[in-house]
Amino acid sequence: MKRALELARKAEGETSPNPMVGCVILDAEGRVAGEGWHHKAGQPHAEIMAMEDMKRRNMKGHTAYVSLEPCSHYGRTGPCCDALIRAGFKRVVAAMVDPNPKVAGRGLRRMRDAGIEIRVGVCEQEARRLNEKFLLWVTQGRPFVSLKFAETLDGKLATRTRDSHCVTGGEAHRFSHWLRKTHDAILVGIGTVLDDDPALTTRLVKGKDPVRVVLDSQARIPLTAQVLQDGGRTILAAGPGAPSGKLDVIRQMPSVEVVPLPCAETGHLDLTALLAELNARDITSVLVEGGSEVLGAFLDAGLADRVYAFIAPKLAGGARALPAVGGEGAALMDDCALLEETECKALGSDWLLTGRVCFPGRQ
Repeated sequence: MKRALELARKAEGETSPNPMVGCVILDAEGRVAGEGWHHKAGQPHAEIMAMEDMKRRNMKGHTAYVSLEPCSHYGRTGPCCDALIRAGFKRVVAAMVDPNPKVAGRGLRRMRDAGIEIRVGVCEQEARRLNEKFLLWVTQGRPFVSLKFAETLDGKLATRTRDSHCVTGGEAHRFSHWLRKTHDAILVGIGTVLDDDPALTTRLVKGKDPVRVVLDSQARIPLTAQVLQDGGRTILAAGPGAPSGKLDVIRQMPSVEVVPLPCAETGHLDLTALLAELNARDITSVLVEGGSEVLGAFLDAGLADRVYAFIAPKLAGGARALPAVGGEGAALMDDCALLEETECKALGSDWLLTGRVCFPGRQ
């Protein structure tokens, strides 16, 4: 199963809106007879790829280890559970049940009814971590939200002069581009666009560019901004007070979509409404890159699922230096959002701390 999970991860950032899935087939003597993984949405699933590999090896399958329950419905491909039944497998081991309402145990029941021995739950925790974005999307009906920021050791996103360039080094910078690849969308506020005119691409790694989402309640974005002019897909989220004439001009730009949003009680754009709009476009995950107030707004709204904090061994100091996460914040330490299942990784001289966000009082 660990090998099946390893195979599944080969397609990280490529399968959305589908999950990552890997499959290892053993013959009756326990020898590896085939391996495969789901490469991309619309392409054959992991079980089919592994059976094709099995045919190339001229071997016969007995047991299939799959990192997610084989599907039982027709989408762009046929049901994998039926393919395993037709191929005469005697045993199927799945890391976890697929919570997608279109599957939800049906694939396992169909194989069990066909006489196949079924086991579920091997390496389940690892399988859930692998597909955490997909699992939240199919169960909660909104994109998975990751908050990403680079800060100094004393928690500053920028100095007192708002200089935020080169907080961390090259290795951390490359890893942040890999994170962009693994999310469907990347989100920034208009302040970041006005300050830096970023491209928000994955140019430092191989992989698809995410959809760019810009929060811009008053449509202050320059018409010359890279995210409007480079041909990549961009969603501009604008508020009720944005000038309609400028929005009409932006709507004429190739690959740019204007999404009108209401404002929340805070006066900022309604982030719950935004996530609903992104969900309707099959965007399953969003990497929120800033700035400070945007990161704080998502945290204040309770709309954060994972944090990626890049920490540089630097001390910016200064009461007027910009904190990594702004917004209203917690009133008491007992109200603070917590990180669970934390991991720490060295990236050159910098550190990456990541973990799942847990809000007090929420299951």
